Amino acid sequence: MSSKLNESESNASESNASESNASESNGIETVSINRKTKETEIQLSLNVKGSQQIKIDTGIGFFDHMLEQLASHARWDLTIEVNGDLVVDDHHTVEDVAICLGDALQQSWRGLSSMKRYGQRLLPMDEALIMCAVDLSGRGIYVGELDFTREMIGSISTEMFEHFFNTLALNAAITLHLKPMYFRNNHHLVEGCFKAAAYALGEALSSSTGDNTTKGTL
Repeated sequence: MSSKLNESESNASESNASESNASESNGIETVSINRKTKETEIQLSLNVKGSQQIKIDTGIGFFDHMLEQLASHARWDLTIEVNGDLVVDDHHTVEDVAICLGDALQQSWRGLSSMKRYGQRLLPMDEALIMCAVDLSGRGIYVGELDFTREMIGSISTEMFEHFFNTLALNAAITLHLKPMYFRNNHHLVEGCFKAAAYALGEALSSSTGDNTTKGTL
């Protein structure tokens, strides 16, 4: 499946209650997001210059595992607590976590005094090889080719992973490319994607000197 994100999925179009605030932690802002709708209730905090303090409970075990991989390999502090309508299915929980995490990530990168802006990683996950490239561009664009060969991993639909990255990119206002070069195991495919994204984001968020745009602002 190939997909590209546009603004049709932006959380700006929703009328749901969502609040955010930031606090200082070791000189770096921790961004907190609280979002409550008729489908989910989410409390999230993110520090992109953290020390791998991670606590995640979305109610979907494999999704928790992937979010833990993202935060750990990016060296973030990340807390997510979700009460979602899993009695319906996994869609609302996964989508709304991506909205909240994307919102927190955008606030975080826009709050940095300096950053490299671009990051990339070619990451091996056993027999799978994943390419990821990131631009903290201010434009929400996702391009991916995640062609799974099974419908479920644990209790989550594999189609939701591409939707997660779509929604994350838009709400974080980043450009995100994910391309598996090859794979055989679906678990390795998705875990490789999360880990590759973690390292690419970690590079993009790292400090740099000089301007990262000729436009003056992103």
